[in-house]
Amino acid sequence: MQCFIILIISGLFAGFLGGMLGIGGGIVLMPILRFFVGLSPAFASGTCVITVFFTTLGGSFRHYKLGHVKLRPILPVIVSGAVSSIIFSVFFPYFAKKPIWLDLGTGLVFSIISLRMIIEGLSDRRSRKIEKVHKTEIKNRILAKTGIGALAGAMPGLLGIGSGAILVPAFTLLLRFPIKIAIGSSLTCFCMNAFLSSGFKLFQGYTIIQTALPLCLGALIGANIGAFINRHFPSSLLKIIFGIAFLCISFKYIWMFMGEKL
Repeated sequence: MQCFIILIISGLFAGFLGGMLGIGGGIVLMPILRFFVGLSPAFASGTCVITVFFTTLGGSFRHYKLGHVKLRPILPVIVSGAVSSIIFSVFFPYFAKKPIWLDLGTGLVFSIISLRMIIEGLSDRRSRKIEKVHKTEIKNRILAKTGIGALAGAMPGLLGIGSGAILVPAFTLLLRFPIKIAIGSSLTCFCMNAFLSSGFKLFQGYTIIQTALPLCLGALIGANIGAFINRHFPSSLLKIIFGIAFLCISFKYIWMFMGEKL
């Protein structure tokens, strides 16, 4: 019962951060599944990505209701991301046989996400400047959007974690989306990737349903709360605090890899 409550709270927290910052929530869930629940890297990835799907589903729906999602401009990102997720999901069983490499990949991605959160939090002035860009300035750059989607889709297919570290900065810095539009679009694009990836990992047998269910319940509720608060709360301080915390977690993953190799 205690473990069940902890999983629900973890899902709430992951969903809240996902809805608030436009990330999938895997940066919270993966270390919990690996170090608290004690799952192997492959099963942690398969269980995590199902919860991430519910995080992105709840967050993207709330952002859509708030007017932060425009489907037509991000359609190339959704399509290319879906194809990329399928390709990497097909090869996931091969990587599942090399758990220390999955840990290394997760640690490196976590470090990138953490550094991005810290840098964006410290660059609040730039964020406000980007947010003032008018919505009509969103450009229809098909090739750029296709490449962004393909790169982002690899992460859930291969590691079972979110691609907000790629999508949010790509939308804001390359495509010049306003920051709230970038967050809503990131969740919407990744929702399809997570759905496909979770379906593959469920079929491949890398998902523990009894662990995923309380996480999904908490994530669905937390994502709606985070997306709602996003409208009224500056997220810069939150990014700095959690960026530092998750950077420490990324070092733990990398240290585990180094320990295995040495």
